[in-house]
Amino acid sequence: MNIALFGYGKMGKMIEQIALKRGHTIVAKIDVESPDVDFSQVDVAIDFSIPSIAFENIKRCFENNTPVISGTTGWLEKFDEAVALCNEHKGAFIYASNFSLGVTIFFELNSYLASMMNNLKDYKVSIEEIHHTQKLDAPSGTAITLAEGIIENSSYNSWKLNTSENENEIQIDAKRIENVPGTHTVGYQSSVDEIAIKHTAHNREGFALGALIAAEWLQHKTGVFTMKDVLNLG
Repeated sequence: MNIALFGYGKMGKMIEQIALKRGHTIVAKIDVESPDVDFSQVDVAIDFSIPSIAFENIKRCFENNTPVISGTTGWLEKFDEAVALCNEHKGAFIYASNFSLGVTIFFELNSYLASMMNNLKDYKVSIEEIHHTQKLDAPSGTAITLAEGIIENSSYNSWKLNTSENENEIQIDAKRIENVPGTHTVGYQSSVDEIAIKHTAHNREGFALGALIAAEWLQHKTGVFTMKDVLNLG
């Protein structure tokens, strides 16, 4: 595949390294707003940019008939608009708050555990996420996805950062520590015990590999998909 990278920071560089090992070609590296891109040479775009320009990058891809993988978080107030543009242009699109294959499985475990715990009212759920100090948004997109998975499968109806004011609200604690790629823990605490599931990323390679696998899978498809589709998780 010929790949355009929107965002050429640490993730962009990691994606480039793995893409080359998998036999792909990087035809564009875009690390500024609205540069010239020859989309006729691009098979797929992978966006790991910043929240303020992610939507415009995605929009340009749809307008130029280019499938796009987006791993940028913090722009989701425009997600429905992106979906509408994808459908309008008969494009192909995958967004994930976390492209790690392990995290995709973790999301499924989280949803299943939430449904199991729903009737056990003595347990209170909380989420902790830890990332490197360069991460711009808090809570992480992954933590929000975890909260949404709990809400969809329980009586919880909202989440809040760092504090929880009522029993139907999920508290998300966000911590920023040097050189932590990403750690997420979902815990159910009662007066007698605690049940917890945890995912720890050892490096960024898993995120980059998952994005490339998603890009390979998206070729010659039309529509809006998720990593569940990529891994055939139903």
